[in-house]
Amino acid sequence: MKLSKKNYIKARDFIFTNARMIERRLFQFHFENDGPEGVFHAVYAYRNSDGGFGHGMEPDTASPESQPLFSIMALETLDEVGYLTKDIILDDFMPYFESITTDKGGIPWMLRPKNDYPCEAHFKSVKEWAALSTTAPLLGMLEKYRIEIPWMQKAEQFVWGEIERIKEKHVFCHLCVPRRLQFLQYTKSKDKAGKALNDLKKWILADGVLCKDKSDEGWGLYEKPHSLSYAPSPESILYPIFTKEMISADLNELINRQKSDGGWHTWYGLSEGMKLEWAGIQTLWTLKTLKNHYKIEK
Repeated sequence: MKLSKKNYIKARDFIFTNARMIERRLFQFHFENDGPEGVFHAVYAYRNSDGGFGHGMEPDTASPESQPLFSIMALETLDEVGYLTKDIILDDFMPYFESITTDKGGIPWMLRPKNDYPCEAHFKSVKEWAALSTTAPLLGMLEKYRIEIPWMQKAEQFVWGEIERIKEKHVFCHLCVPRRLQFLQYTKSKDKAGKALNDLKKWILADGVLCKDKSDEGWGLYEKPHSLSYAPSPESILYPIFTKEMISADLNELINRQKSDGGWHTWYGLSEGMKLEWAGIQTLWTLKTLKNHYKIEK
């Protein structure tokens, strides 16, 4: 089963009429042979004078304030399109990350808002503790680009300590797991990484993690992952742990879940506008996943 050309066009049109500029430029990069410069400019529109990225880069908040998670997202996006360089990391990102590093050596997931802009409730009660989900991908990115700076030493101690402490907690979060993998893929500690990766594989396949009920409206969304959440591409590190039958069934279900407006939607969003922004993100992710698995009709 493949996404028909007609439905692909509907999805493309949904992105261009409803998604944010950043998703539109990413679509052009992945599907229309556009260069990475447009993505770079779209990403940097979220950058603040303190070097961090804000302005609801994840559309759960309308606050312009810089957030560690949004800054990680900016870093990941530039890496995705091949625009990231050692100099950009060191000059444009690390001063901000170093400024928010905690005594434990890691960076928080989020910072509590200092203003009253609209945001989801979990932003207002967030603990400003160092987090694995932001520190691990940053450390992995530094390793990937062969950067060695003093900041990394304590950060690595923190990350290994958190991997041991957290274990299977949050393994249901298909946004956190790839960020842990970013570190495991590039760390020089290959033996420890191999064990941690094997543990992850075991935990993901444990009962109750994957959402097997395809009638569930939340299938594939937060806390209800499927195989493609962890293996959006055959090149994904976790791809081999799933059977071909499971991957195929989930791809078919993904195709069947396209809405009449051409998009794939979530339940996230404070407003109708934010819900459309999330739908743009989800639609782009779905199209990239289908493309990776050769499931779009030409």
